[in-house]
Amino acid sequence: FLLLANDLFKRKLIENFGDTLSKKKITVQIVDQISAQIARFLLVQLTTSVLVAVVTGLALWWLGLRQAAFWGIASGILNSIPYFGPLIVTAGLAMIAFMQFGTLPMALAVAGTALLITTLEGWFLTPGLMGRAAQMNQVAVFAGLIFWSWLWGFWGVLLAVPMMMMVKA
Repeated sequence: FLLLANDLFKRKLIENFGDTLSKKKITVQIVDQISAQIARFLLVQLTTSVLVAVVTGLALWWLGLRQAAFWGIASGILNSIPYFGPLIVTAGLAMIAFMQFGTLPMALAVAGTALLITTLEGWFLTPGLMGRAAQMNQVAVFAGLIFWSWLWGFWGVLLAVPMMMMVKA
Protein backbone atom coordinates (compact mmCIF):
# COMPACT_ATOMS: atom_id res chain seq x y z
CA PHE A 1 0.00 0.00 0.00
CA LEU A 2 2.95 2.28 0.58
CA LEU A 3 3.97 1.76 -3.04
CA LEU A 4 0.67 3.27 -4.14
CA ALA A 5 0.75 6.11 -1.61
CA ASN A 6 3.90 7.94 -2.67
CA ASP A 7 7.07 7.68 -4.70
CA LEU A 8 9.47 8.17 -1.79
CA PHE A 9 9.06 4.60 -0.57
CA LYS A 10 9.47 3.30 -4.12
CA ARG A 11 12.65 5.33 -4.64
CA LYS A 12 14.12 4.12 -1.34
CA LEU A 13 13.38 0.50 -2.26
CA ILE A 14 15.09 0.87 -5.62
CA GLU A 15 18.00 2.67 -4.00
CA ASN A 16 18.51 -0.05 -1.37
CA PHE A 17 17.97 -3.12 -3.54
CA GLY A 18 19.69 -2.07 -6.72
CA ASP A 19 23.37 -1.23 -6.58
CA THR A 20 23.86 -1.73 -10.32
CA LEU A 21 21.73 -0.43 -13.17
CA SER A 22 20.50 -3.92 -14.12
CA LYS A 23 19.44 -4.66 -10.51
CA LYS A 24 17.67 -1.30 -10.34
CA LYS A 25 15.75 -2.11 -13.53
CA ILE A 26 14.68 -5.48 -12.12
CA THR A 27 13.66 -3.84 -8.85
CA VAL A 28 11.62 -1.23 -10.73
CA GLN A 29 9.84 -3.96 -12.70
CA ILE A 30 9.01 -5.92 -9.54
CA VAL A 31 7.82 -2.81 -7.69
CA ASP A 32 5.67 -1.79 -10.67
CA GLN A 33 4.10 -5.27 -10.84
CA ILE A 34 3.32 -5.20 -7.15
CA SER A 35 1.83 -1.71 -7.43
CA ALA A 36 -0.39 -2.74 -10.34
CA GLN A 37 -1.61 -5.84 -8.53
CA ILE A 38 -2.36 -3.92 -5.33
CA ALA A 39 -4.31 -1.35 -7.37
CA ARG A 40 -6.36 -4.17 -8.92
CA PHE A 41 -6.88 -5.65 -5.44
CA LEU A 42 -8.26 -2.33 -4.17
CA LEU A 43 -10.53 -2.05 -7.20
CA VAL A 44 -11.96 -5.51 -6.51
CA GLN A 45 -12.50 -4.57 -2.85
CA LEU A 46 -14.36 -1.44 -3.91
CA THR A 47 -16.42 -3.31 -6.52
CA THR A 48 -17.51 -6.05 -4.14
CA SER A 49 -18.39 -3.53 -1.43
CA VAL A 50 -20.53 -1.51 -3.82
CA LEU A 51 -22.22 -4.68 -5.06
CA VAL A 52 -22.96 -5.82 -1.50
CA ALA A 53 -24.36 -2.37 -0.70
CA VAL A 54 -26.68 -2.33 -3.71
CA VAL A 55 -27.91 -5.93 -3.39
CA THR A 56 -28.42 -5.64 0.37
CA GLY A 57 -30.23 -2.32 0.02
CA LEU A 58 -32.55 -3.73 -2.63
CA ALA A 59 -33.22 -6.90 -0.63
CA LEU A 60 -34.02 -4.91 2.51
CA TRP A 61 -36.26 -2.56 0.52
CA TRP A 62 -38.08 -5.60 -0.90
CA LEU A 63 -38.54 -6.94 2.64
CA GLY A 64 -40.07 -3.60 3.66
CA LEU A 65 -37.38 -2.35 6.02
CA ARG A 66 -37.31 1.41 6.56
CA GLN A 67 -33.96 3.08 5.80
CA ALA A 68 -33.01 0.18 3.54
CA ALA A 69 -30.62 2.42 1.59
CA PHE A 70 -28.78 3.39 4.78
CA TRP A 71 -28.38 -0.24 5.81
CA GLY A 72 -27.29 -1.17 2.30
CA ILE A 73 -24.57 1.48 2.39
CA ALA A 74 -23.55 0.41 5.91
CA SER A 75 -23.29 -3.20 4.78
CA GLY A 76 -21.11 -2.18 1.83
CA ILE A 77 -18.78 -0.11 3.98
CA LEU A 78 -18.55 -2.65 6.79
CA ASN A 79 -18.08 -5.48 4.28
CA SER A 80 -14.43 -4.45 4.00
CA ILE A 81 -13.93 -5.55 7.62
CA PRO A 82 -13.58 -9.33 7.41
CA TYR A 83 -15.89 -11.36 9.65
CA PHE A 84 -16.79 -8.56 12.04
CA GLY A 85 -18.26 -6.13 9.49
CA PRO A 86 -21.01 -8.47 8.28
CA LEU A 87 -21.69 -9.59 11.86
CA ILE A 88 -22.12 -5.98 13.00
CA VAL A 89 -24.57 -5.31 10.16
CA THR A 90 -26.44 -8.56 10.82
CA ALA A 91 -26.80 -7.82 14.54
CA GLY A 92 -27.86 -4.23 13.86
CA LEU A 93 -30.39 -5.32 11.27
CA ALA A 94 -31.82 -7.96 13.60
CA MET A 95 -32.45 -5.32 16.26
CA ILE A 96 -33.84 -2.74 13.84
CA ALA A 97 -36.08 -5.27 12.09
CA PHE A 98 -37.41 -6.53 15.41
CA MET A 99 -38.19 -2.96 16.51
CA GLN A 100 -39.88 -2.18 13.18
CA PHE A 101 -41.82 -5.40 12.57
CA GLY A 102 -42.20 -6.66 16.14
CA THR A 103 -41.82 -10.31 15.21
CA LEU A 104 -38.85 -12.61 15.61
CA PRO A 105 -39.35 -14.41 12.27
CA MET A 106 -39.24 -11.12 10.34
CA ALA A 107 -36.16 -9.97 12.28
CA LEU A 108 -34.44 -13.25 11.47
CA ALA A 109 -35.46 -13.00 7.82
CA VAL A 110 -33.98 -9.50 7.48
CA ALA A 111 -30.76 -10.37 9.32
CA GLY A 112 -30.45 -13.70 7.53
CA THR A 113 -30.86 -12.06 4.14
CA ALA A 114 -28.02 -9.63 4.82
CA LEU A 115 -25.83 -12.41 6.19
CA LEU A 116 -26.59 -14.62 3.19
CA ILE A 117 -25.60 -11.85 0.75
CA THR A 118 -22.25 -11.18 2.45
CA THR A 119 -21.58 -14.90 2.84
CA LEU A 120 -22.17 -15.62 -0.85
CA GLU A 121 -20.03 -12.65 -1.79
CA GLY A 122 -17.21 -13.78 0.51
CA TRP A 123 -17.27 -17.41 -0.57
CA PHE A 124 -17.76 -17.10 -4.31
CA LEU A 125 -17.51 -13.59 -5.76
CA THR A 126 -14.47 -12.20 -3.95
CA PRO A 127 -12.17 -15.22 -4.41
CA GLY A 128 -13.08 -15.37 -8.11
CA LEU A 129 -12.51 -11.67 -8.70
CA MET A 130 -9.34 -11.64 -6.61
CA GLY A 131 -8.01 -14.57 -8.57
CA ARG A 132 -8.59 -12.72 -11.82
CA ALA A 133 -7.27 -9.40 -10.55
CA ALA A 134 -4.12 -10.97 -9.14
CA GLN A 135 -3.89 -13.37 -12.08
CA MET A 136 -3.73 -16.19 -9.58
CA ASN A 137 -5.63 -19.44 -9.32
CA GLN A 138 -8.97 -18.93 -7.55
CA VAL A 139 -8.42 -22.01 -5.40
CA ALA A 140 -5.00 -20.64 -4.38
CA VAL A 141 -6.61 -17.35 -3.34
CA PHE A 142 -9.28 -19.16 -1.35
CA ALA A 143 -6.73 -21.47 0.29
CA GLY A 144 -4.46 -18.53 1.05
CA LEU A 145 -7.32 -16.64 2.69
CA ILE A 146 -8.11 -19.65 4.86
CA PHE A 147 -4.47 -20.23 5.79
CA TRP A 148 -3.62 -16.62 6.63
CA SER A 149 -6.88 -16.08 8.53
CA TRP A 150 -6.09 -19.20 10.57
CA LEU A 151 -2.51 -18.07 11.20
CA TRP A 152 -3.03 -14.36 11.89
CA GLY A 153 -6.79 -13.98 12.31
CA PHE A 154 -8.17 -10.59 11.30
CA TRP A 155 -4.84 -9.24 10.03
CA GLY A 156 -4.22 -12.38 8.02
CA VAL A 157 -7.49 -11.90 6.15
CA LEU A 158 -6.65 -8.29 5.40
CA LEU A 159 -3.12 -9.01 4.24
CA ALA A 160 -3.48 -12.46 2.63
CA VAL A 161 -4.12 -11.44 -0.96
CA PRO A 162 -1.62 -8.55 -1.05
CA MET A 163 1.08 -10.81 0.41
CA MET A 164 0.34 -13.57 -2.10
CA MET A 165 0.44 -11.05 -4.95
CA MET A 166 3.78 -9.72 -3.77
CA VAL A 167 5.25 -13.21 -3.51
CA LYS A 168 3.92 -14.03 -6.98
CA ALA A 169 5.40 -10.85 -8.45
